[in-house]
Amino acid sequence: MSYRINDQIRAEKLRVIDGAGKQLGILTRETALAKAKSLKLALIEIAPAANPPVAKIVDLGKFRYQEEKKLRSQQKRAKGGEIKEIRFSPFIAENDFNFRIERIREFLSDKDKVKVVVVFTGRQMGSTRFGYLLIKRILDILGGTVITDMEPKFFGRHLITIISPLGKKRVEQIYAEGKDKKVVN
Repeated sequence: MSYRINDQIRAEKLRVIDGAGKQLGILTRETALAKAKSLKLALIEIAPAANPPVAKIVDLGKFRYQEEKKLRSQQKRAKGGEIKEIRFSPFIAENDFNFRIERIREFLSDKDKVKVVVVFTGRQMGSTRFGYLLIKRILDILGGTVITDMEPKFFGRHLITIISPLGKKRVEQIYAEGKDKKVVN
């Protein structure tokens, strides 16, 4: 986020806060700039939409460092938006099935969503019920650790469902939303 600093500030009157968070009151821009220069600090407009705009007298380097630190922590917490895809065949061999289940568990432990896709080829389209049974088997194996974000649906020759890990926040979200989403047990 970009801030107006010192002479870039346009507002004539500002609500000024010092570095410790103590309010200095509403001052003119010139007075606030003079106060900041006397302390050998910078005047930064932190809330331009407020009436009057809010400016803070701080060490510019320290302020930028703290803002970058906040941004990094927000980006860390935003993790989990990735969707990983695992493909199955409706008549998959047991060893291949177990390997893919382990991959799903790895993705879920990394807080990623998983798109489970059952791909039908040729005459397999006549046996679509096996795809639903396969997805039910996958969800039964994963137990109460996942939530289905999207019920199984056909898109062309692909039967797709999306699952995500069940964490504390997700449990609270489910209760808040009601019965919109199904928790798999």
